[in-house]
Amino acid sequence: QVQLVESGGGLVQPGGSLRLSCAASGRIFSMNVMGWYRQAPGKPRELVATATSGGHSNYADSVKGRFTISRDNAKNTVYLQMNSLKPEDTAVYYCNADVQMDRRTPFLNYWGQGTQVTVSS
Repeated sequence: QVQLVESGGGLVQPGGSLRLSCAASGRIFSMNVMGWYRQAPGKPRELVATATSGGHSNYADSVKGRFTISRDNAKNTVYLQMNSLKPEDTAVYYCNADVQMDRRTPFLNYWGQGTQVTVSS
């Protein structure tokens, strides 16, 4: 099996920064897209940013220019640097990844347990 474990959430004032990390562990042969999603109370889960193993990134319009996604393929880890945080960024942030456990199996999609980010003065 595969586990995704997020860290780095917390409480920050508006305008502040946080860096989220997500490490994948378990039986991993290859990883494709890794990304971050978020869900605020009473709202559906939404995409924040994704990054392919080849280095292509995609961002939600609401975070462009403020958030940066990066990944360390050797460590099976994806990061989300969040700057200029706003109260509307408050949500539970979830890591997501497409993982292939061996060369004969298809890629399967996995989710982390989520980490709370609260932006408030």
